[in-house]
Amino acid sequence: MTTTTGSRSGSALGTNDAEGGTRGTTTIADTVVSTIAGIAVRETEGIHSIGGGASRALGAVKDKVSRSSDPGRGVKVEVGEKQTAIDVDVVVEYGARIMDTAKDLRDHVTDAVETMTGLEVVEINIRVLDVHVPGSEEDEDREGASSSSRVQ
Repeated sequence: MTTTTGSRSGSALGTNDAEGGTRGTTTIADTVVSTIAGIAVRETEGIHSIGGGASRALGAVKDKVSRSSDPGRGVKVEVGEKQTAIDVDVVVEYGARIMDTAKDLRDHVTDAVETMTGLEVVEINIRVLDVHVPGSEEDEDREGASSSSRVQ
């Protein structure tokens, strides 16, 4: 879904139209909002990763094939004309205060999306799927795979 908003000619185009008319439309795609939100989530302290296990695994394969990453992976958005709602699944770092991390995440994402798009963020739903423990099997698998193979 996309949203169409008019740009005010007075401030956006530098004219003084007293009626506040529009000179065209600006359309913001869902992927734009999900990318902005995804980057903001990743920048939030206490967040280890975004998305569930299947989403992360599929994303890792996709990233290797396309040689790029999808910042919006694990983020779902609904965009209206003036507002947006965001759903995100996260894995938090062990030791992080989950409620404080969630508040920081909401603040960071809201600020980023509202500043960049002008859309009002009406809600951010956060599902904490797991807690990442340093030294877990997942980390050991990554280290073993990247350093050397057991067989040739």
